[in-house]
Amino acid sequence: MARVVISEFMDEPAIDWLRARHDVTNDPALVDDPAALRAACAKASALIVRNRTQVDAALMDAAPGLRAIGRLGVGLDNIDTATAKARGVAVFPATGGNVTSVAEYVITALLVLRRGAWLGSADVLSGAWPRQRMMGLEVEGASLGLVGFGAIAQATAARAQALGLLVAAYDPYLPANDHAWHGIARFDDLDQLTAHADALSLHVPLTDATRGLFGADRLAMMKPGAVLINTARGHIVDEAALADALHSGHLGGAAMDVFASEPLGAGSPLEGAPNLIATPHIAGVTVESNTRISWITARNVDGALAG
Repeated sequence: MARVVISEFMDEPAIDWLRARHDVTNDPALVDDPAALRAACAKASALIVRNRTQVDAALMDAAPGLRAIGRLGVGLDNIDTATAKARGVAVFPATGGNVTSVAEYVITALLVLRRGAWLGSADVLSGAWPRQRMMGLEVEGASLGLVGFGAIAQATAARAQALGLLVAAYDPYLPANDHAWHGIARFDDLDQLTAHADALSLHVPLTDATRGLFGADRLAMMKPGAVLINTARGHIVDEAALADALHSGHLGGAAMDVFASEPLGAGSPLEGAPNLIATPHIAGVTVESNTRISWITARNVDGALAG
């Protein structure tokens, strides 16, 4: 039986299904113990990870029989895909598995940040009654800008339009004649979209081109009072610059699900920033999406090993 190593959490029924077909090592603690992970992978044919396990050349060196890497999610920045390709190791993202969960997260964050009321619960419970400060803004008629217009952004757009938002997007890789642009204001210039939108949501992978994409200069281009939502990757946004934009009041709020360092270390510049929603990289993780992603990954890996 082929050996499959799982280094982060996965839906148990999908693990049991794999275990009936392969020799499975399931240990979510491996993600925090690189030496133990390398040892566990010494005879592995497949490795299943989420976003924290760093699948680099050193790990692949320790797993000479590796044939497949299953990614419980879609981002591949933690996997050295060039080395995997050179060694004939197939890499399988769980494409489509978390579209609904991320889209719903973005819309929820947008509603909370625009309305503002739920960010003041502690004040109300302490006896204050800040009605004027907490009355907030509606989303109907506001402009939502999407940076990147792939499947998740398109699902977000559909939900936003149902709420009466005016949706605009920037994606130089999606052809102008693609049917997905129907009903969407297409921007050819990211700076123009940044200045146009009442809310911006990021939907791009982490690459050399997107690293630091939203630094101090681009954040300053955003409308006063606009909100920023990042469910993509942490290094795309300069966290210190974002903290400054929130403290100064230039931005009305932000939702950050991803960070340059995960978990956040002590002394993060975002600590204490006002009108900030911070979540631990869970926009794409719901009970339902975890089930979908786990089964997509289990079947991908099993198919690769069977071949």
